[in-house]
Amino acid sequence: MSEELAGRRCEACAPGTPPIEQARAVELEAQLDPAWSREGTVRLRRELSFRNFRDAFGFVARVALLAEAEGHHPDLELGWGRAAVALTTHAAGGLTDNDFILAAKIDRL
Repeated sequence: MSEELAGRRCEACAPGTPPIEQARAVELEAQLDPAWSREGTVRLRRELSFRNFRDAFGFVARVALLAEAEGHHPDLELGWGRAAVALTTHAAGGLTDNDFILAAKIDRL
């Protein structure tokens, strides 16, 4: 995992911002935990397992606080002993550096 990527801040994207190119997505994905799956240049997703609902809920709460601080909000799923995070930049209609920055920060949680 790249501390450099996790050390960056998400930047606001205007509607119509283009998503990143495939080569850039490959380069940034290599800096993340391999548990992330990438759907082309559209979405990043990671599923995590926990011992119980409380631990999964705690993780989701930490992700929510982090996302709010970064101004970049993932789709979150929560269930007993599991959580999932999906990242995309809606203004770009796909992935931007912001998605990988937030993913790297989530990896640190």
